[in-house]
Amino acid sequence: MILYLGRRLLAVAGVLVAVAAVTFTIFYVLPSDPAAAACGKSCSVERLAAIRAHMGLDQPLWRQFADFVTGIFTGRTMGSGQYALHCAFPCLGYSYENSEAVWDLLMDRLPVSASLAVGAAVLWLVLGLGAGVTAALRKDTLTDRALMVGAVAAASLPVYFTSMMLIYGLIRTAGLLPYPQYVPLTGDPVRWASNLLLPWLALAVLYAAMYARQSRSSMIETMAEPYIRTARAKGLPRRTVVVKHGLRAGMTPVLTLFGMDLGGLLAGAVITESIFGLPGVGRLFYGALSTGDQPVILGVTLLAAAFIVVANLAVDLLYAVVDPRVRY
Repeated sequence: MILYLGRRLLAVAGVLVAVAAVTFTIFYVLPSDPAAAACGKSCSVERLAAIRAHMGLDQPLWRQFADFVTGIFTGRTMGSGQYALHCAFPCLGYSYENSEAVWDLLMDRLPVSASLAVGAAVLWLVLGLGAGVTAALRKDTLTDRALMVGAVAAASLPVYFTSMMLIYGLIRTAGLLPYPQYVPLTGDPVRWASNLLLPWLALAVLYAAMYARQSRSSMIETMAEPYIRTARAKGLPRRTVVVKHGLRAGMTPVLTLFGMDLGGLLAGAVITESIFGLPGVGRLFYGALSTGDQPVILGVTLLAAAFIVVANLAVDLLYAVVDPRVRY
């Protein structure tokens, strides 16, 4: 187990370095010049050169990337002389737009994205697994067909369409919910939940549909296994057969899908946060793309990659807990 975990941690580090290298290279070959954008239209050659030196853009690509990677673990000093600026650990650079540390920007926005992702994940797991398992246990019945037709219809709806329909129906027409304005969980849990309910529903509709179809197919395949027939022949209660023997073994594909989806959403749901005006990581990423703020784009990309690979590592470790047939 320890050896397996060590190998996976090395693989995680390798993936993050590869993502950073590819993203960094893409930014380097782009035609836009962040130094020229920061300097303005009436910028002298001397001033432009000074800004490029302060940003470290006058260094070779390999040196810029090496400084960036080492700064994540040790911090670094950007610029020199009276313009020197120390970036503390973990250093992801400074935003070109507002001169704030990228790490601080991410940490300010992360609670919003985490609240959105975790709340939506709870909803789509409950709805998706409930519908999928129910359909599998009633295979080829009217209930099965109705649930799967509903899942296909929900999966075909784009999240922006679902979001706009929820806003129109529950806010503008019925007035049942307030328009989402993020409130910290520690400040007021009730307002936190009521303001995030619509974004949770918008995401849960799409993901629950996919999870219902996946869990149904996994449960149908698992319930046809010989050990399930043996458990039934031994006279075990139906609930024990379904939950302890069927559901645990059939949920490994769903668990894999859940790790990737949750990891991606933790780094921001760009469309959902933009529609509902939530100040999360996804909205920060969208703004950075619009202005070409490369340090912020790189920081969000690395954060998303880190969440996804760590979530997949956690899922792999949970396999042995969910399915007793899995051993490392």
